[in-house]
Amino acid sequence: MREYGHFIENRFVHRPDGRAIPRHSPADDALVAMFAAGDERDVNEAVTAARSAFDDGPWPRMSAQERASVLYRWADLISVNASTLVDIEIAEVGKPRRLVEGDVAAAAALMRHAAGMAAQSHGEAFTNLAHGKTGLVLREPCGVVATIIPWNFPIEIFSKKVPFALASGCSVIVKPSELTSGSALEVARLGVQAGLPSGVLSVVTGYGRDVGELISRHPGIDMVSFTGSTAVGQRVIVNSAESVKRVTVELGGKSANIVFDDADVNSAVEGTLFAIFGFQGQCCVAGSRLLLHDAIAEQFLERLLRRVDQLCIGDPRSAKTDLGSMISAQQVDRVMSLVDRGRGRAGTLLCGGQTIRPASDLTNNFILPTVFDQVPPDAEIFNQEVFGPVLCVSRFSTSEEAIRLANRTQYGLANTVWTSRLDTAMRLSRELRSGMVWINTTLDGAPQLPFGGIKASGYGRELGNAGFDDFTNLKTVILATSPFAAVLARNTG
Repeated sequence: MREYGHFIENRFVHRPDGRAIPRHSPADDALVAMFAAGDERDVNEAVTAARSAFDDGPWPRMSAQERASVLYRWADLISVNASTLVDIEIAEVGKPRRLVEGDVAAAAALMRHAAGMAAQSHGEAFTNLAHGKTGLVLREPCGVVATIIPWNFPIEIFSKKVPFALASGCSVIVKPSELTSGSALEVARLGVQAGLPSGVLSVVTGYGRDVGELISRHPGIDMVSFTGSTAVGQRVIVNSAESVKRVTVELGGKSANIVFDDADVNSAVEGTLFAIFGFQGQCCVAGSRLLLHDAIAEQFLERLLRRVDQLCIGDPRSAKTDLGSMISAQQVDRVMSLVDRGRGRAGTLLCGGQTIRPASDLTNNFILPTVFDQVPPDAEIFNQEVFGPVLCVSRFSTSEEAIRLANRTQYGLANTVWTSRLDTAMRLSRELRSGMVWINTTLDGAPQLPFGGIKASGYGRELGNAGFDDFTNLKTVILATSPFAAVLARNTG
């Protein structure tokens, strides 16, 4: 069992009078960690440290190459300690081993990419302004950044935000989920070994009502980068208005997985499985709506259900496991309530729809892969984010109908299209109202490409140039090469 304090000024802070949050593994209920339950004192201490590090410390004043060197060393340390980090995430998250191994490898890769972006960050120069003036557009770090990390991809989303903010020269306060704080604290410890100066990175653990609320309101914080539910994201946006701080929010989704009659069926079936049942559907970009062309619907569903039967549900520590546990009993209850309301009112239940205890030493926090067919577009589970292994199947006959069905929800994060026709692919990539569209692949990405949504799925971006730029401010500088009085005289003469 691991026990942590907050991580402030490059050390763990343990409060003798502080409360603790026990974390039990959702898969087997073992006590795996104790996290400090933060309060106003802890948030203020972290903000003071971050403010001092940014206003007076060396980090934002280092050359970009010096910051990059620290980030490269940090990435190497993540790789060296990968097995420990994998075990921590499996225990706290309940995600299958091979998926967590991918998350940890991605974290190191993202850290390295952020280091490269630090070294290449630049502004603009305009040398042809009137009267021989030169215009400079400088890109500067925006200040103290607070990042709020969700429980489903703790180390990966940490690495989509924190290293990019640090690469720009910001100081960062991390508020991880109270359920899955271990990897953020361990990675912060590795950051000190890599050479992060004191105060540049803090991790304050605790509940959203105690720590998240204070962070989103705190006048000493210049920016909040939030990933989580749409409801909580709206709260963060409202709170941020008090001090007019910058906010980026990556929120919920209800992605459509659209399969045309000319698609490669094998690829589309495997992609459908991965998009909704990877990590038990607890993913903002999960392909939770399957839109099938009428001509192939029955054949496709038959093959899909055969593959669902082959999925292994069980201990997330096993390399053979395809679906691990849900994050908590509360999440199980939420998902099952949506499933139960859908019975008889949201189409035909083809499989699943119940919990399972895969072994005597495991909990009941496992849900069988669930598929509803012929789901009407006004059904609750067609429109609401379930965040569980629940797939809603609907049919379409034309491209226009597929586009209407895909676009009818409040969300606009991602959509997937399976087709062999280039004209279909290009048309849907333009007309689908989402921040991302995948063609003949799904849940895909690269550090060079921005990630984020529109509508109720949020605004701002992670990754790519846009994700890096979100952590910077633009400053315009106009340099006169002639005395102002002489220029003024020419203008008025």
